[in-house]
Amino acid sequence: MTASLTRKQFTSLLCPHLGGARMSHPVRMFDRRAFLKALAALGVSGAAPAYTQERPRFGEAPFALGVASGYPTQNGFVIWTRLVTDPSLPGGGIDPVRTRVNWEVASDDKMRDVVASGVDFLVPAWAHSMHVEVEGLQPDRPYWYRFNAGNAESPIGRTRTAPPARSVPARFRFAFASCQHYEHGYFSAYRYILADDPDLIAFLGDYIYGRHAAKDAVRSHGSSEPKTLSRYRVRHALYKTDPDLQAAHAAVPWICTWDDHEVANDYAADQPEDDAPLEQWVTRRLVAYKAYYEHMPLRDRMRPTAQGMRIYAQMGWGDLARFFIVDGRQYRTPQACPRPDSKSGANTVNVAECPQLFSPERTLLGRRQEAWLETALELTPARWNIVAQQTLMAQLDQQPGPGRQAWTDGWDGYPVARKKLLDFIATKKTPNPVVIGGDTHTFYVADLKRDFDQAKSPVVASEFV
Repeated sequence: MTASLTRKQFTSLLCPHLGGARMSHPVRMFDRRAFLKALAALGVSGAAPAYTQERPRFGEAPFALGVASGYPTQNGFVIWTRLVTDPSLPGGGIDPVRTRVNWEVASDDKMRDVVASGVDFLVPAWAHSMHVEVEGLQPDRPYWYRFNAGNAESPIGRTRTAPPARSVPARFRFAFASCQHYEHGYFSAYRYILADDPDLIAFLGDYIYGRHAAKDAVRSHGSSEPKTLSRYRVRHALYKTDPDLQAAHAAVPWICTWDDHEVANDYAADQPEDDAPLEQWVTRRLVAYKAYYEHMPLRDRMRPTAQGMRIYAQMGWGDLARFFIVDGRQYRTPQACPRPDSKSGANTVNVAECPQLFSPERTLLGRRQEAWLETALELTPARWNIVAQQTLMAQLDQQPGPGRQAWTDGWDGYPVARKKLLDFIATKKTPNPVVIGGDTHTFYVADLKRDFDQAKSPVVASEFV
């Protein structure tokens, strides 16, 4: 026996953070059997491996994807690795059993003064990935870390804790990046980022790409667009083999959000770019989220569930700066005025011919995330407040001339939600607001205004993309 859910009911179950925002697309049906398949894809059903390798022995080093750290606090951070000997295999070439891995954190780069250590048992259901939330450390200082599995030892990574609350450090230097397409070139830009000695790197989406580049690609994905957990794992592992990306992860703590290509081009909440069946699409989205979690230095509370994956968060650097890392994909209303050849997906539209753009029901962040962000911005103690998001927030005319052409996948596709946020920042007088973004494959510096159509409208925030 199967039970059917309407799209609205299913969206409420899987996307509770939409907070009651109305959906403008038609109802599709989703049955219980497919829902259970989605749960199984997340590894929430089935027995754990019966056998545990306490002292595994590897013919090749199992740390082929390197090490990483992220989300620093004043007394700790996350450290990450994944056991892999062969990145081209979904299981990474690791035996499908529980495997013991030790970790250490030291106050020196020779790992002589170990200040924290522990053990975890990594399981194939989560691709033998490891996310350790280290606590009890001293604020505002560097630390080094490594992992050990049987006869193998990882490279040593370097990270740091944030300054203590209510302190104002003399210097804070961060870099942000986005849209790294493996086939478009090598990730040598990270070499120059590290040369500037940043305290933090913020990644703003499109960490991987599914679709192929042009025929003259510098290097190849080697496989088709991922749609299954196995394929997403292989794609993430491929990107992690880039030596400059590995070096950047090993040298500096990261904070992260995603855009669309971690899952599929131009998706919006439970709506894919194409007209894939709902159960097929939701399963694909869930396994893409899972693969993302398995390969990034994320906190355990960010681990995906059947309800989705909450990655929006805030992080402070003393009282000098605070980051508000938002998710502009998982909870949004589908794009307005879609292309005639698509049920959804981005489009360039004449604003005057798309009144749907200005519906007050439309949201990019979802009602619950909007409320969270407003509360966080109102209560912030920081001198500088940085909204880390995926795309261009400033208004942009795509084709100068008569009328205005808007790209519906970014904030121009959600002008009422954008104005609401900027009005809030202006009214609450959030100190030194800055917006950073990616997506556009173009550099922008912009003034964000309450009314973009009025040249003399006050500037609310600065934007860098």
